[in-house]
Amino acid sequence: FACRGAACYRQPGPRGPLCVFRNQLPRHNDTYSAEPPPEEPPPDPAAAAAPPCRLRGGAALCRVCGCLGPRACGRCRRAAYCGPEHQALDWRRGHRRACGLLAAGDSSANAIPEHNDFLFPEYEILIEPEEPEFPADSSVDPNDEQGAVDTSKDPKEQEELRATGSAGEAFQSLDEETLEAMAKHETEEDKIFQMFKERVAAEPEQIIRYCRGGKGPIWVSGENIPEEKDIPSCLCGAKRIFEFQIMPQLLNHLQADSLGESIDWGTLVVYTCADNCGEGNEYLEEFIWKQDFSAGS
Repeated sequence: FACRGAACYRQPGPRGPLCVFRNQLPRHNDTYSAEPPPEEPPPDPAAAAAPPCRLRGGAALCRVCGCLGPRACGRCRRAAYCGPEHQALDWRRGHRRACGLLAAGDSSANAIPEHNDFLFPEYEILIEPEEPEFPADSSVDPNDEQGAVDTSKDPKEQEELRATGSAGEAFQSLDEETLEAMAKHETEEDKIFQMFKERVAAEPEQIIRYCRGGKGPIWVSGENIPEEKDIPSCLCGAKRIFEFQIMPQLLNHLQADSLGESIDWGTLVVYTCADNCGEGNEYLEEFIWKQDFSAGS
């Protein structure tokens, strides 16, 4: 869960205005079907036009806050709410008109719009294993990119290429001591951020990296990395371990920008109970760590 206000993300603290909860339901439960939904879309157009906030085969969710919505609009029976306060709020913010169109049989009102000022938009998340960054049989001949000038370029561009080549020859002629001094100007912070960019370059659209109990997260900065003592143990006494991290690419999909200000993070790292304690309908709070991009990045 995250606050939509950009100002909250500038407040000090490792997690900012964020909190994460874990809920583990048994396969047979009162909320979701024990069988997965079909991968093929339903043939019935009316079934395909189900309200976006109601998970197919699952529980109805409040259109305002996204919590369990046992209360339904008595007129259209399509909009779900957690209680009378949010039902009244949604009525004033536009459901009055949509509900009237539905009652009048207007087919254009089948899709009840969401309120992006309350909820973040919902998407389907595609899960795929990470492929190796470079294929085993890939090879690049460095000679293919050196010593040639493209004759298709205009004279000015050719002159720039020749100048670049001359600079490269001068660079190669530098002694080892000078090269070492220049290399030291690349800070550890630069190396960490460059490693982060190279790692995600193969799949720049990824929004989550999941690796429970395995290798830790990839950090965007060398600053503000938690130590073991910074990650509190679970209430059951077990240690918390890294489970997944949320990537900055997700920010492009949240539609939370307001007057040029947006919520922001470099990466969000979630640690959960190593023993998976608890089950049933209870939600257990876990630990989230927010790391921002460094000033140099």
